[in-house]
Amino acid sequence: MMDELELLKKDWQQKEKQLPKLSYDDIYKMLWKKSSSIVKWIFYISVAEFIFWIAIGLIPIQTEELTGNGVKVFERIEFFLEVLSYLVIVFFMFKFYQNYKKISAADSARGLMQKIIITRKTVMYYVWFNLGLFSVMAVVVFFETLLFGENQDLIDKVAEADYTIALWFLVGFLVLAGIAFFALLLWLFYRLLYGILLKRLNDNYRELKKLEV
Repeated sequence: MMDELELLKKDWQQKEKQLPKLSYDDIYKMLWKKSSSIVKWIFYISVAEFIFWIAIGLIPIQTEELTGNGVKVFERIEFFLEVLSYLVIVFFMFKFYQNYKKISAADSARGLMQKIIITRKTVMYYVWFNLGLFSVMAVVVFFETLLFGENQDLIDKVAEADYTIALWFLVGFLVLAGIAFFALLLWLFYRLLYGILLKRLNDNYRELKKLEV
């Protein structure tokens, strides 16, 4: 048994000698190339996403006609939030492109690690901004529809009920639950869209950290 084990060890040692030895520079160049490619894809995806949301916005949707003195205020708020969303997406596209150019010019493992951290933070800020903006837009649309849509009969019935406060709490809870559900779907969308790339970027970061030890 011991002889077989020794033979296996010797065989492995012989194979190990034949394997190419990678230097610090070789490993760094591989990680740099992979990281640069990942950040480039993050930029490409953000551009595709921007085009996607514009295309969605151009699709005609049959909506309920709202009337009332305050409708214009809500419409202005919605318009402002929509313009803000496009401006912020363009801003983050620019940041993603900057991150790609900076990571391509990284000249050391430590410098590359810093660029990876910045890229990860930029993506997370982008995702959380979109989730927050979606939630605000959903609340605005809900109140606009409730106050100026064809819901007056429902509002009157709730106001005449014995447990008005409890009913409004229930309505509020259902609305928040609905917003949370769709926000979760949006988060899963971004998780699928950027999560895989960020995971690979994190793997590269860990490998670079080993080089610095």
